[in-house]
Amino acid sequence: MLTGREDDAAAFRVTSDLAVVQTVDFITPIVNDPHTFGAIAAANALSDIYAMGATPIFALNIVSFPIKSMPMEILGAILAGGAEKVREAGISIVGGHSVDDTSPKYGLSITGLVNPQKLIRKQGAQVGDVLILTKPLGTGILATGLDNGIAGGEVEEVMTRVMLELNKAAAQVMSSFAVHACTDVSGFGLLGHLLEMLGSDLTAVLSYEQIPILPQVWDVLKYGGTSSGTHSNALYLRDDVSWDTSLTPQKQLVLCDAQTSGGLLMAVSDEVATALVAKLGEVGTLASAVIGRVENRGGVAINIKP
Repeated sequence: MLTGREDDAAAFRVTSDLAVVQTVDFITPIVNDPHTFGAIAAANALSDIYAMGATPIFALNIVSFPIKSMPMEILGAILAGGAEKVREAGISIVGGHSVDDTSPKYGLSITGLVNPQKLIRKQGAQVGDVLILTKPLGTGILATGLDNGIAGGEVEEVMTRVMLELNKAAAQVMSSFAVHACTDVSGFGLLGHLLEMLGSDLTAVLSYEQIPILPQVWDVLKYGGTSSGTHSNALYLRDDVSWDTSLTPQKQLVLCDAQTSGGLLMAVSDEVATALVAKLGEVGTLASAVIGRVENRGGVAINIKP
């Protein structure tokens, strides 16, 4: 095995220049439209493969569905959405497994390939690296706002656009640079996944104003639009993060936002960061921002500056 328990996917060396990368991910509905839900679930599952620097080659469906209480047309739409997004990634769904359950859940097991020398792991950041994020934060907060009736159709459109974007283009750009570490931002929020990247020897110093955040987030937060998962993330991280006193509790929650199908978070040397960010912009990623730096471990793992 080439990976450890902290990594986004499992990687197994087959030959000196070939490794198989395997991941599985499934979610409960995050939007009302079943087709869109299926597509988001597929994009989310593919992200682990992209974060490892691998290329997906095929997928298997994982489905639970209440066949006695929900129309089968809904299941068909979920599967169609997943298949469409997987085709966008350039691969096919070749099988899968389903169970009768009390609530719908959908995801995929994805198989990918990578040269072991180009495998990118979650831990591997070096002192002096800069941190780059490829999607804006806040989709989890917007989803909670929609569920609670705080937000409407315009917010849903913004949210789904972010979650539907494959990390394929960002991963292709990443493959042309010496990226030291990478992960995708999902349920543990930006700070939770960043903490996993740092291990015990490094500190990340983030600049809040450089972090891309969906502007609709602030209106939703006024009315309490945060999930229990986001609050759990904040509680879990309380001893590992130092906040500048100017950053309000609402601003802090955004960096702990429990997300689905977030962007890639990369650690790269300062020498290549400018070129990498420029290339990310050229391929049209939703964000391509340097959000902080990696230093030797100080008092806490993560410092947030204004």
